[in-house]
Amino acid sequence: MEQRRTRRFQLQLPLSITRSGAERVLLPGLTNNISSSGVLFTTQREPDLGGPIEYLIVLNREGPQSVSLRCMGKVLRADRISTSSDTNSTNFQIAATLERYEFVRGHAVPA
Repeated sequence: MEQRRTRRFQLQLPLSITRSGAERVLLPGLTNNISSSGVLFTTQREPDLGGPIEYLIVLNREGPQSVSLRCMGKVLRADRISTSSDTNSTNFQIAATLERYEFVRGHAVPA
């Protein structure tokens, strides 16, 4: 039986990759699960395996002011997944660490 150090929460939240390695990007995604040490999410482009990654998870879109979590970590795994019978529709399931984070209010995606 698989044992994990931290509990995973099955949450589907909007996510944006804002930096992959040294490259600034704006790539949308969706979380599959989150723990205190990492996140599993899907996106349309494969980031550099083992490289640094910065991503933004939107925690609260509703209400007077949105709240997001800006995360910095490292890409641990990237698996290609098919999303439909269309061969042009391929996403990647990414496992990344959550090494540092900060809460940000309002519009937090960098320009």
